[in-house]
Amino acid sequence: MAPNLFGSSATLFLEASQSAEANKSTTELKTVSTTPLDKSTKQSKYKWRIVWRNVIAFVYLHVAALYGSYLLFFKANILTFIFFFTVGTASAVGITGGAHRLWAHRSYKAKLPMRILLMVFQTLAFQNHIYEWVRDHRVHHKFTDTDADPHNAKRGFFFSHMGWLLVRKHPDVINKGKTVDMSDLDADPVVVWQRRLYLLLMPLICFLIPTWIPIHFWNERPMYAWYITVFRYTMSLNLTWLVNSAAHIWGTKPYDKSISPTDNFKIALGAFGEGWHNYHHVFPWDYKAAELGDYRGNFTTGFIDFFASIGQAYDLKTVPISMIEKRAARTGDGTRVKQDNDHEHSHEGAIWGWGDADMSPEEIQDVEISNKCD
Repeated sequence: MAPNLFGSSATLFLEASQSAEANKSTTELKTVSTTPLDKSTKQSKYKWRIVWRNVIAFVYLHVAALYGSYLLFFKANILTFIFFFTVGTASAVGITGGAHRLWAHRSYKAKLPMRILLMVFQTLAFQNHIYEWVRDHRVHHKFTDTDADPHNAKRGFFFSHMGWLLVRKHPDVINKGKTVDMSDLDADPVVVWQRRLYLLLMPLICFLIPTWIPIHFWNERPMYAWYITVFRYTMSLNLTWLVNSAAHIWGTKPYDKSISPTDNFKIALGAFGEGWHNYHHVFPWDYKAAELGDYRGNFTTGFIDFFASIGQAYDLKTVPISMIEKRAARTGDGTRVKQDNDHEHSHEGAIWGWGDADMSPEEIQDVEISNKCD
């Protein structure tokens, strides 16, 4: 988790470059790579093409963010400090509760007011519009750690953290992205509207308004307001990226030891509950994205539960404890329950979330849905 998200998956200034790549002719793509998604893929046929615009942008963002952090803690108004964390929290939930759990995995449903709110929050996060975020994240789940995975962890920490945003997408990402069902997003007017107006909405919501508010309402210095806004944005990107990088390297694998995603409590804290990544890849349609009975290390679940209590979120899907125990015993690393046999992992049958055609009848039949509305 695009996501970023939390791309699971921030794509910064890649919209134009990725669209151009996606519109290449089929013939041209085949000359680059047509091999299956396995270890036999010929890497020599694919060469990284650096997107220098993104390199320059990220260098600026991180240098400016360092200065912004200094201003926030030593120079800025206390109201600016509070505003920083408020806006940062809203943008994080826009990714975790919106782009990720609602739209990418369909792990719950939301009524129009909540969907609009989450769309605004997701635009505030500036990790590309919902449609592209979801498409890349579904591909990530279907083809984890292959050339079709946008932030393939097998290429190293830096690539999976932010390097994938500095180069053109691998052709397999584009080809496999075309096979993912996106009809549900095509039918959502909130997603369609945001995508159509994204180039206008994004700078306004992500940068201009958060910079203007401190200046207008409590006379913050314009330079301070701008650099602190850049710091907030850059920090949110890196917290999201940790789910793609660190949560595929360090941690436990209680549910499936054969895949790279791990459960990591520290990442879960920083990523608002998205660090229980091993569980999430095994059960991507659980709205909690974790096996938790409370909100410890999972702020996003509390956010969704609150909106469920006021009737805005409904059909919250969870995994029966019996199914979790069986899976952990069969394929886990023993950190949850004692495993009873070895299991070889295959990408066959991997799913991106609720509604994937490859979901097993058992998962569909045994799912527990709370706050059911329709």
